[in-house]
Amino acid sequence: MQIEDTKLPGVKIITPARFGDHRGFFSESYSKQNMAAAGIPLDFVQDNHSLSATVGTVRGLHFQAPPHAQDKLVRCGKGCLLDVAVDIRKGSPTYGQWVAVELSFENGKQLLVPAGFAHGFMTREPDTEIIYKCTDYYAPETEGALIWNDPEVGIDWGVSGEIEPVLSEKDAIAPRLADLDSPFIYEA
Repeated sequence: MQIEDTKLPGVKIITPARFGDHRGFFSESYSKQNMAAAGIPLDFVQDNHSLSATVGTVRGLHFQAPPHAQDKLVRCGKGCLLDVAVDIRKGSPTYGQWVAVELSFENGKQLLVPAGFAHGFMTREPDTEIIYKCTDYYAPETEGALIWNDPEVGIDWGVSGEIEPVLSEKDAIAPRLADLDSPFIYEA
């Protein structure tokens, strides 16, 4: 397992080893023991799996507020997506900054998104599947969102004007960072 830090402390790229032969490959996509040994002692309680049929589907940027804040370990089961984390912790030296990583079936990369970060993705291939682990259960009363294309945040989604983003109604009207009353406070 390879673990890379990103420019946002706590957000990590994790690439499990793949062992292949003429039949395909085997990969241990998650091991609580190995993660703890690497200094990432998280207790995941729920797995989620979604399919996005259309290229340019955007889901996010989402978070759950305390007391049901979630750390997430995200991977792509099929296809390809651009996965994004945005720091929304008040007082953080990286508040409003983002990191994006291409996750695909081919590269096997995963993104660890800690609580205090908004998370979202845009699909780059049709019928893309995202699979992610969460450290708390889904609690709709604590849901929050940040608009995916906030110019103040300035995420480069890596798409040209030829792709029309596919959004849910909820995601299309999410607030901008300037209007977000973040429930997260940075703790050094």
